Amino acid sequence: MSASLLRRGLELLEPPGRAKAPPGLQRGRAGPRAAGAATRRKRAPEPGRNKATVKGRVVKSAIEEYHKKKPVNHLRENLQYMLKGRLVADKAVTEQVLAQNRGRKSKDQPPEKTEKKKPEGTVFTEEDFRKFEREYFGIP
Repeated sequence: MSASLLRRGLELLEPPGRAKAPPGLQRGRAGPRAAGAATRRKRAPEPGRNKATVKGRVVKSAIEEYHKKKPVNHLRENLQYMLKGRLVADKAVTEQVLAQNRGRKSKDQPPEKTEKKKPEGTVFTEEDFRKFEREYFGIP
């Protein structure tokens, strides 16, 4: 196991409050000499324990970490919540909300519904047709 892998593993086990800030956010310096001054100055050792040793560290179980981060299925709770309240909004309100969410392009507009024309019934009755046949064709 290389030293870099060991260092990364130790960083993962480090408590979340003690994480180091990225180098750009450590100090609020600005100017052309800020980077040069930071490299020349020696960093003061942080108070606390020596990070080179693992003495006193609590080993976290990988199985426990997996169970903590395992996704939870909320389907049953969500269904109960959705079925609990059966409040239906007015049709005018729902149409207004849908119209506001629709885009202005023609492809976003719903197709216009054309009213179907009812087949018009004839004005003439069967009796009128028979009478017409008799007069026109001469059939008794």
